[in-house]
Amino acid sequence: MSYSKWMGSQKSDNNHAATDANKNQEQERPISSSLRETTDSIRKLLGDNDDFNTHEFHVFGQFQAMMYYFTDMTDHTIINNTILKPLKYGPRHIDVENIPISQLKDTLINDTLYHSEGYAESSLSIITDSILRGQTVIAIEGLPEAFIFDTRKISHRSIEQPATEQVIRGSREGFIESLSTNISLLRYRMQTTDFRVKSMEIGARTKSKVAICFMEGVTNPGIVEEVKKRLSAIEIDAILDSGYLEQFIEDNHWSPFPQIQYTERPDKVVANILEGRVAILVDGSPLALIVPTVFSQFYQTAEDYTERFLLMSGIRLSRLVALVFSLVFPSLYVAIISFNPELIPTEFAVAVAGGRAGVPFPAVVEVLVIEISMEVLREATIRLPQQVGGALSIVGVLVIGQAAVAAGFASPITVVIIALTTIGSFATPAYNAALALRILRFPLIILAGTFGLYGVMVGLILVTNHLLSLRSFGVPYLSPFVPGNFQGMRDLLTRAPLWKMRNRPSFLYTLDQSRLGDTKKDQVNHASEDIISPVQPDGEKGQ
Repeated sequence: MSYSKWMGSQKSDNNHAATDANKNQEQERPISSSLRETTDSIRKLLGDNDDFNTHEFHVFGQFQAMMYYFTDMTDHTIINNTILKPLKYGPRHIDVENIPISQLKDTLINDTLYHSEGYAESSLSIITDSILRGQTVIAIEGLPEAFIFDTRKISHRSIEQPATEQVIRGSREGFIESLSTNISLLRYRMQTTDFRVKSMEIGARTKSKVAICFMEGVTNPGIVEEVKKRLSAIEIDAILDSGYLEQFIEDNHWSPFPQIQYTERPDKVVANILEGRVAILVDGSPLALIVPTVFSQFYQTAEDYTERFLLMSGIRLSRLVALVFSLVFPSLYVAIISFNPELIPTEFAVAVAGGRAGVPFPAVVEVLVIEISMEVLREATIRLPQQVGGALSIVGVLVIGQAAVAAGFASPITVVIIALTTIGSFATPAYNAALALRILRFPLIILAGTFGLYGVMVGLILVTNHLLSLRSFGVPYLSPFVPGNFQGMRDLLTRAPLWKMRNRPSFLYTLDQSRLGDTKKDQVNHASEDIISPVQPDGEKGQ
């Protein structure tokens, strides 16, 4: 870059910095009692926008006023009926023609306006921010304060069943993009005075509203303060989704394993809040973040607790088997085929050797090529429109797989191994955890192709050591397995009956550890009383 161009860019940066400084200084000052100066200041800060509207009128027919709002973000019915109409005509029980300017503010707030969320504000920055959020502002000649009314109306989709976390037995409601609606879904399920919602704004440009939800008297205050501390330290132009926050506040930024759980199910968020965790919601995002998070949460589902414990314990074990399959199955296949074929039964080894007779590549190259092809096919299926994606997946699995085997490019056993691995990754409920296992498969396959079973064991030891070193907001990632806790292990590999899980997770150090009363299991099991048993005398039935 030449010296003149460099000097020009420096002058441009300095001009932009000076403009931003002047704009910030302009926003910090209070508004003027002059209606013209207030209007000029608001227009200067908001800029030239075709959807920004100003409406001039007279309060009670005598006080000049100006209304500011964005046309496409406000409810015009509320503006006309609850703001403009009472301001123009005034209350019937007050002589509005003789009201002095000094009493106008109290008269408007207490006796005139029908809107329940109106308030007065003098800060120019708060006024402009309110307009940008879809609120309506009214300034009156002679008053050093403006009136702000919540008239925001933004179209959003209705509450639907979560697309990524579907269940057979459970709630059919999912979060949407509206923060107020999402909080109402939580309050609908937790009608208690202990539920707390703390709000903050993050994003220098977007000023996105973020809500921190927790249960007072249950959640450890240290966790809440740590969440607030990490969120307050974020300095970025825009927060467009909760995933932005996740990348800033997680403990280890280089780990493939997720240290924060996200969900679009309100019932799942409520269950975690009741256990002592903290939920983070972002306006504009249908996914809530849950902290702290341990690894066992990623293979648990809402159905584990709505169905009977014996059935769901077996289903959870099958998910764990699928999780192990998705991580180590291809590398074990490569290690045994390449280095230790004597571990395979003789008849099966002959069948495998016959299937690989015409394949020109070693097992590690063959598995890597098929795995990469499967990942590309999966990504293409996700990104394509829904009407085309299903057809592509069928074509990819049936046609391409069969053609690869017929052409001698891959052996049938390799296609079976990759298919089982892919199915195992699909059985993992959490997408981000399944993605981490999919990524770790590739270094394990390379280690298996280089060192055999020794390479697989070294890779698994490294993965285990990494999991042991991870923490989520100070909580060990493998809790309650490491460090061990017998009470917590009742909900680890299998699920114990609900009446056996009396306490909340110990690693969260909640203020109230007990979540189950003194009711005994035999008091709940009314069937043991045999109230209407056929062998019981008629006079004693039901007594």
